[in-house]
Amino acid sequence: MTSSTPAFRGNKAALPSKPCVACGRPMSWRRRWARTWDEVKFCSDAYRRAKGTRD
Repeated sequence: MTSSTPAFRGNKAALPSKPCVACGRPMSWRRRWARTWDEVKFCSDAYRRAKGTRD
């Protein structure tokens, strides 16, 4: 049962990604972020909490 589609389940290379606003590292799409992917800006809670303290 092999699938020839490039977006098969488990293919992490086919998931969208974008850079973190704070550190610049690439973030991969997560199922938890499915509804809010456009609003996700930070790769971790630590960067999200520190967003107001940076100059």
